[in-house]
Amino acid sequence: MELFDTLSAQIRHMRLPLFAVSLSAVPFPDTPLLLMLHWHGFRRPEPGRGQNGEPLLRQVPASALQLTRRWGALSLIEEDILDAAWQLGAWNLLRDERRGCNTIGAAAGEELACRQAFGDLPPIAGQESVLAEAPDGPDLMRLASRRGYVSWQFRPVHGGLWRDLAEDDTLGEEGLRKPPCPLRPRACHGGKATRTEYRFGRVERIIL
Repeated sequence: MELFDTLSAQIRHMRLPLFAVSLSAVPFPDTPLLLMLHWHGFRRPEPGRGQNGEPLLRQVPASALQLTRRWGALSLIEEDILDAAWQLGAWNLLRDERRGCNTIGAAAGEELACRQAFGDLPPIAGQESVLAEAPDGPDLMRLASRRGYVSWQFRPVHGGLWRDLAEDDTLGEEGLRKPPCPLRPRACHGGKATRTEYRFGRVERIIL
């Protein structure tokens, strides 16, 4: 329930719709976790005008939060994020297991995925794309590049961009679901690059 409470507090504080949530972990007990919240919104960082006189708008940066907690197995983390994704109305939860990208033969896309998972995103139009409260983020990324990592992603309906588009008969008021989550964590594949999907959503009516 801890991750659900953290995300709910961020949604209330930011007052912006969430596009997606991701959580990344290096598979070593008690290492910090990196939580990423991708917001949908724009801001005016400084006075200025565009070519046609319009105010200059900048995309709101993603939030990167370091979560420091005791854990002994990835299944404990997965149980927490399953609960959060379920309660926040996500259609599904994806788990990506990735090998270390700092190896011979690794593609450039693997390095980019590792950087993105741990909050190292390039600037957008010269402006920061991530606001990070993750002092161990660079060290976690370097460790993940050598030893691999696991990343979970979901798109919330409650507090999210998808609330008005959701066609899901399992959702309650405001795009929420009541706990507990009916799905349980599945075993990881031990460093093998694999994607696992947990499906929550269900449509039992005909959509015209």
